[in-house]
This record gives sequence, C-alpha cells and structure tokens, in this order.
Amino acid sequence: ADHLPLYRQSQILARSGIDIHRSTLADWTGVASFHLTPVVDRLAEHLKASTKLFMDETTAPVLDPGRGRTKTGYLWALARDDRNWGGDDPPGVVYFYAPDRRGENGEKFLTGFNGILQIDGYTGYNRLTKPSRKGGEPITVAYCWAHARRKLKEVFDRDGSEIAAEGLRQIAEIYAIEKGIRGMSPGQRLSARQTRSAPLVAAFGEWLQAQRL
Repeated sequence: ADHLPLYRQSQILARSGIDIHRSTLADWTGVASFHLTPVVDRLAEHLKASTKLFMDETTAPVLDPGRGRTKTGYLWALARDDRNWGGDDPPGVVYFYAPDRRGENGEKFLTGFNGILQIDGYTGYNRLTKPSRKGGEPITVAYCWAHARRKLKEVFDRDGSEIAAEGLRQIAEIYAIEKGIRGMSPGQRLSARQTRSAPLVAAFGEWLQAQRL
C-alpha cells in the first residue's frame, strides 16, 4: 500500500538494527512472486467465471532505472463482492499491473470474462463491448451512478447551476429506492427496480438529452 521500493525498506530495517541488503529482499520478492503466481492466476480465473464484476484502475509510482526518478504505472483491480446483495459467491479481488492505462490492458486482463462489468466512465473499456473484442464475446458494461453524480455535484458546487441541481435531485430519487430495497432478495430488488427505478432512469435519460439541445 505504501509503494516502498526495496532500497528504502532496507534502510528502514537498518535503522532498527536489521541488516538485510536490498538484493536479498529482491530475491525474496522474486521467489514469492514465482510461487504465488499460480494462486493469483487461479483467483483471476475464479473471478472471471462470475456473472458480474467490478473493475477500476489507479496510479502507482514505479521506479524507472537509469532516470533516477519514478514513472507512473497502473494497478487494475478486478473485484466481486455480493455480500450486500445476498449473493452466494464469496468476495474476491485480484490486481493486475500495467505500465499505462490503455484499453487493451483491460481487454487482456478480462480474457475469458463474458458477464456484466461495472466501471466508471473511462472510454478505454468501450472496446470490450464491440464484436472485435479479443478474449471473449462482447460484454455488457454497467456504468457507476456515483461517478455520474460526481460530475453534476462538481458543477453545482462550482456555480450553483440549477440544471445540475435538478440532475442531483433526480438521482436522489433513484438512490432513495436503492436504500429502501437494500437487504432484500435479488428477486425483490429486481422487481422494485423494474417497476419503480426503470421509469425514473428513462425519464432521467430523456432529461439529459433535452439539456443538450
């Protein structure tokens, strides 16, 4: 979590009277990585057999040998957690590393997954929905309401936009339904969303289109 390079870990240990050279730490890391790789691969395989998953990516500083400084790498997290919704599958998460945020990285990491993927609005995932997708059939993406709401909140906080305020109000109605059905069975939640939430979402979409005119 701290992204500490091995030479700093060696220095920290030395201040506590523990003399472990960074080459030794590097050897340990390599051996651990070798033996844990099958576990990570199996976890990824298990997760990608799910009907729905979450994916997000975040930056991490990575040493850039020869330049004397760090560069930006990306950790891609693939997760499942159905505990709040009464699902039977156990939670799990696996992390993939890539040197950049290009969409083909996500496409490669998701090879074999053919379910619903919940994501933010990053356009790099769009390639997963196309017939030309590598590693599986085109998948369905489910965008995150929190990310959509955040953009409206930023506009409202910046200039008090009445349009943004109306968008936030409509999303709040949908959120209220979700709060009320939390903890119910999957069938009950689906029924509530189809009868109560779907009309609100459709109306919200029409309202958004109207604001573009």
